[in-house]
Amino acid sequence: MRSDNPIQYSIVVPFFNEQENIPPLYLKLTEVMDAIGESYEMIFIDDGSRDNTYRVLEDIYEHDRRVNLVRLRRNFGQTAALKAGFDYCRGDVIISMDGDLQHDPAEIPQFLEKIEEGYDLVSGWRVARKDRWLTRRLPSKVANWMMAKLSGISVHDFGTTFKAYRREIIQEIHLYGELHRFIPALAGSNGARIAEVPIVNLERKSGKSNYGIGRTIRVFLDLLIIKFMLDYSTRPLQLFGLVGVAGTGLGGIICVALALEKLIFHTALFTEHGPLLLLAVALIVSGIQFISMGLLGEMISRTYYESQNKPIYALREVKSHRKEMGDSAETRPSGGGSPER
Repeated sequence: MRSDNPIQYSIVVPFFNEQENIPPLYLKLTEVMDAIGESYEMIFIDDGSRDNTYRVLEDIYEHDRRVNLVRLRRNFGQTAALKAGFDYCRGDVIISMDGDLQHDPAEIPQFLEKIEEGYDLVSGWRVARKDRWLTRRLPSKVANWMMAKLSGISVHDFGTTFKAYRREIIQEIHLYGELHRFIPALAGSNGARIAEVPIVNLERKSGKSNYGIGRTIRVFLDLLIIKFMLDYSTRPLQLFGLVGVAGTGLGGIICVALALEKLIFHTALFTEHGPLLLLAVALIVSGIQFISMGLLGEMISRTYYESQNKPIYALREVKSHRKEMGDSAETRPSGGGSPER
């Protein structure tokens, strides 16, 4: 892959209290990237470390012009750190990885081979993980299975940071919260071509892991957000309205049945079917509320997209004869898309 861009590859690595791991990782990265023989840069992000991480990074920065440092004011989390690195990149292809030496830089070439084959995003797959089974591997396996089913993207390992992206793909994705682990799903919704490569999950040699069961629980909550964003962000009434109509309909059926019983058999409804009557009223009221929420969501969604002139689709490229015919009007939609060819 060659282009007019003087920087071919950007390596993005966030660090949080990883002072012991930085020197060996830097040496491995430079060895691998120098062997590839293309121009590259390294973006190292200090995510509010409390040890000597930034001092170590500064020392490397002073001796290598290919190193760029981004220092955050506090610990914002991995998603924000990665986003800061992505925003600063200049390379055509961006490779992200962890700074704890659990990702082997020697595997970078296989990511780049897939990019050369035409894929937009290449994700690592930790086939044989070395983490704890109960607190890491089992929750991760369940979360990955659910994410694959909800998004329709056949990726085995959404959570790994070890990925390669075409620059235009990752810069079209807005990251916040804990969304970095769902980048394949978000990119897939924009039509990105995604591939997976098996990677070795090395054991952490030094430092302390920043992951725990608490983060695993948050992943399951994020799954709900992602599902809504992928399927219903532009049509919330389809979700809330469906639930509302079902609740209102069921409550209505119960009310009609109770009314007929009252008229035919003169049953004392509050005495004989008090709980059922209350359930019917609750279903009708909650159903109306869900429909109202859907309508409000539709109004908010339209305000969001129209006020920002944000497109609801993503272009890969545009080919047109307009310029040949003398039409100089701008054809690229504002907010995104590839330049006209």
